[in-house]
Amino acid sequence: MRYMSEAPTRTAPGDVDSLREEIAELTRANRAERSVELERRLLQLRHLTGIELVERPAGPPPAHPEPAFDLIDDDVPVPETTPEALTPELLRAAILKKGCLLVRGLVDPDRAVQFGDGIEESLAAREAQEATDLSQDGWFEFFQAQEPHSLEARAWVTVAGGVWAADSPRLAFEMLEMFDEAGLSDTIRAYLGEDPAFSVQKCTLRKVPPDTGNGFPGWHQDGRFLGEVRALNVWLTLTRCGEDAPGLDLVPRRIDHVLETGTEGAVLDWVVAPPVVDEARGDLDIVRPNFEPGDAMLFDDLFLHATAAETSMPNSRYAIESWFFGPSGFPGQYAPLAL
Repeated sequence: MRYMSEAPTRTAPGDVDSLREEIAELTRANRAERSVELERRLLQLRHLTGIELVERPAGPPPAHPEPAFDLIDDDVPVPETTPEALTPELLRAAILKKGCLLVRGLVDPDRAVQFGDGIEESLAAREAQEATDLSQDGWFEFFQAQEPHSLEARAWVTVAGGVWAADSPRLAFEMLEMFDEAGLSDTIRAYLGEDPAFSVQKCTLRKVPPDTGNGFPGWHQDGRFLGEVRALNVWLTLTRCGEDAPGLDLVPRRIDHVLETGTEGAVLDWVVAPPVVDEARGDLDIVRPNFEPGDAMLFDDLFLHATAAETSMPNSRYAIESWFFGPSGFPGQYAPLAL
């Protein structure tokens, strides 16, 4: 297995400011002239900074922003907004009322489709590397985390049709640029109330074919895997989906605890069985929104959802699934990266 480089070298404790300065400097340089070497170094720096943030959080968990409940229409199953109207207060209210917030047009549709093409390029590069054991010019190369962080879950991501963003320096840089330009990085920071981190294992670039799940809905809450965290997920579709390609099925309500999994009717031990889903949703209908490229769903670790795939759908769906965490509630089993 060929790695992108040696694991990054640990800096002295408390050196986050200098790491941040180097990230900013190299980001400006890479915007001016794209370089795979710079993009590799930026991932290393984000990993080192993330370790510092997580191991030495600034203090106890801060409060979430005050929810703007007056902006939520009770009669609308899934609240929607635009990038211009997105605020941490609206986001908090939507999550507490409906479990999620749909942001239409967070990313320009053409740019979203182009990023989806990049995921296909990365998947092809992974296949080529498996055959040749050679790095694929930044499209795919195994990221090496600092010990004791283990990245053994790659096999599961591969089988599920995904690539970790950290294994594609080119796409990791482009993803964070898209988030910054959309103002999303500031929203995440304000929502969590602290400098965010994401992780190697929970930031995935996905290609989801129509036969995903073999017809069985994989209802789940990510809190089942994450434990006690301060979290926000950005699910960004790069494809028109919901009808012609797999989308999301949603239970549009706040659930304040992790539901029991693996009961009768569940196909896997992490799946919420249909009777448990029905009890959780009560008199609410399951919702399957139609998405356009560049639309984003924002939700936290308690949101109940499933991939909405039908074998009759003609297309696959490309998407980014990226979980962000407050360092005061970061899942210890994952390798951190600073936003």
